[in-house]
Amino acid sequence: MKSIISVPLPDHPYDVVVATDGLAFLGPWLADPATLRVKPGQKLLLVSNPAIFKHYGERVIASLAEAGYAVQTCLLPAGERYKTLKSIQKIYDAALAFRLERQSALVALGGGVIGDMTGFAAATWLRGVRFIQVPTSLLAMVDASIGGKTGVNHPQGKNLIGAFHQPQLVLIDPTVLKTLPPREFRAGMAEVIKYGVIWDTALFEALEASERLDHFRYVSEELLHTILTRSCQAKAEVVAQDEKEAGLRAILNYGHTIGHGLESLTRYRGVNHGEAVAIGMVAAGHMATARGLWTEAEALRQLALIRKAGLPTQLPEGLDVEALLITLQGDKKVDQGRVRFILPQGLGAAFVCGDLSREEVLAALRRML
Repeated sequence: MKSIISVPLPDHPYDVVVATDGLAFLGPWLADPATLRVKPGQKLLLVSNPAIFKHYGERVIASLAEAGYAVQTCLLPAGERYKTLKSIQKIYDAALAFRLERQSALVALGGGVIGDMTGFAAATWLRGVRFIQVPTSLLAMVDASIGGKTGVNHPQGKNLIGAFHQPQLVLIDPTVLKTLPPREFRAGMAEVIKYGVIWDTALFEALEASERLDHFRYVSEELLHTILTRSCQAKAEVVAQDEKEAGLRAILNYGHTIGHGLESLTRYRGVNHGEAVAIGMVAAGHMATARGLWTEAEALRQLALIRKAGLPTQLPEGLDVEALLITLQGDKKVDQGRVRFILPQGLGAAFVCGDLSREEVLAALRRML
């Protein structure tokens, strides 16, 4: 199977290619003028982590070398807690040693952490070089690799340091999900469910029709293709309307306000990103129900889908709710001191809400203890 989703940005359009066994064709696609609007220079710096590189690194390097590219690698530790400026320094050091030029490109082979860091390094090295996204996790495929958000974490908050820097190409090879740990597959399903709630009711219903969503082996090839293409299409449509998150794009943060707070509060060890987003979506659902923005039945449908994906629906045991509220004040989406939440308005629609009271947020969180 092969599908191409266009991200039609005025100044930087690019394609998201979903192709079975696509890793083998990365080199020829980059070298083909018909595939990329601007062909990268000969030198490519491949950024990955040891586990992913062990599975797929040599295959990618062989494809790139066959197309005439000179490839150097930079391997970084896996995990959200390594998404720091210290890791970015390692990419800079590798770029300097390899003498990357402005026509060169960085290639991100990995999940969302590797993609975010590689993109940020590309945005800032020589004031901006090109980069290619080759996501290997479900979460990165449907969300992190598309839209140009790049960055690293600050000890006091997630993704507080970053830049917008669009890739030249996003290549998604569904076959690599066979080696993805089950917990990470479930984490990616949180972002897929998000798209169904805020944008695409047909996707939501397709997920509801599936018997299980908690493991790669239970998702049919046809449903997986639907998940990838419809999620990427939803992200592309939103980003095309609002590249720099001046308005509409903020709805892509559904579940992320509380989710990012949980990640920061647990030092990126207690819950992973997808699990935190799932908890955040349940909380936002409670807030929306309390305000009459959607029905209790719709909230229960969301809850059932999150559970079907094997994701948590309650706050971690022993979590200090007051500490979580304080952490939320450091979120990027705070506006004039008020924390903004994304709330659903029925299935398939959402909006930014900036007037939730502390009591409303507390009530939703206490339902999840």
